[in-house]
Amino acid sequence: MERIPILRMGDLLLVTIQVDMHDRLAMTLQEDLADRIVRDNAKGVLIDISALDLVDSFIGRMISNTAAMARVLDARTVVVGMQPAVAITLVELGLTLAGVKTALNVEKGMALLGKRTF
Repeated sequence: MERIPILRMGDLLLVTIQVDMHDRLAMTLQEDLADRIVRDNAKGVLIDISALDLVDSFIGRMISNTAAMARVLDARTVVVGMQPAVAITLVELGLTLAGVKTALNVEKGMALLGKRTF
């Protein structure tokens, strides 16, 4: 089964999505991420979606749900690298990604997670 790697950097987890997301892969990622947050006692999750050109409503909701799940497990989530077309699609679908902070790139996202002020 296809899986997206989750890398540990101190008390943070880094997820870089380099393949087209489909529903089954998104569900697997959410489960894997929850397990890793608990196992590693992670305080933050950075999700890099710079390789995604298209996001449908299901994937958008999964990102939002993943952030909500991480919050319940005492971890903050930052999404980085969102393409303009993806942002437009999310707005058109009415998805606000509540509880998800965004940054332009990995460096700025890591800085945001380092502050832990949200």
